[in-house]
Amino acid sequence: MGGDYAPKANVLGAIAAHQLLSPKEHIVLIGDTQQIKPLLSENGFNPDHFEYVHTEEVIGMGEHATKAIVQKPNSSISVGFKMLKDGQLDSFASAGNSGAMLVGAVFSVKTIPGIIRPCITTFLPKLSGGLGLMLDVGANADCKPDVLLQFGVLGSLYAEYVMQIDNPKVALMNIGEEDEKGNMLSMATFPLMKDTQLFNFVGNVEGRDLFNDKADVIVTDGFTGNVMLKLAESFYVLTLKRKMKDEFFDRFNYENYGGSPVLGVNAPVVIGHGISSPTAVKNMILQSRDMITTGLVAKIQAAFK
Repeated sequence: MGGDYAPKANVLGAIAAHQLLSPKEHIVLIGDTQQIKPLLSENGFNPDHFEYVHTEEVIGMGEHATKAIVQKPNSSISVGFKMLKDGQLDSFASAGNSGAMLVGAVFSVKTIPGIIRPCITTFLPKLSGGLGLMLDVGANADCKPDVLLQFGVLGSLYAEYVMQIDNPKVALMNIGEEDEKGNMLSMATFPLMKDTQLFNFVGNVEGRDLFNDKADVIVTDGFTGNVMLKLAESFYVLTLKRKMKDEFFDRFNYENYGGSPVLGVNAPVVIGHGISSPTAVKNMILQSRDMITTGLVAKIQAAFK
């Protein structure tokens, strides 16, 4: 029931994703079945393909995350996380209140032992045609050096196992490439990353390096990452408004990537954009499937033991 266009966009996205799943992979729709099932009938879709959990409460996009999770236990987000915690689901994704999704993940399946703070990641289209990764993009506005070091580990594992990038290059976002550049946080983080054997550190990068091949994974604090993410998202909208058609900028369309994985918790969780379309929801489900089939969470757990 989450997102600006729920439940229609979510139902249509689930129908589209179903066509691409194997017979052993199943989608569970959590929400108001009185609204969901008529949408399936309208689209000539056999309702037996899905499982359903009926809920009647909805957490609004503007509600206080922690209060809403506690005060609305029968919301689709709260019920989804309870099912994930109880092992009734292998992953959980929603385009609903992103704060509630993050709080729900930490409260239900918990942070992986050894990880200081979970984070949210996003994808960066590369001019060469590939994809990169940036984290954090909003979960942690203020970070400490050891937290950024852990983000490097999380991003490297996701890039290697889910994105299939061999020995991914990890870089630290900074205001210059030189080792001694930056604010207190980046100057304290750089030597930690330079000395680590946990990932392939390639040094500092600048904002102009987001879309080139200097790094596969770019690490930054959630404040900086969120600013850069919102700026990058505006590129696609600006090209549409200017009636420009460009293959590279078309790849900035959020729909192509589904959602943002929450890394560092004990189960796959994906947060979708509030304006998620059916295409975005489809890709969010497929992304969830990839996090399950690659065993990403188990690999992160093993890395932090």
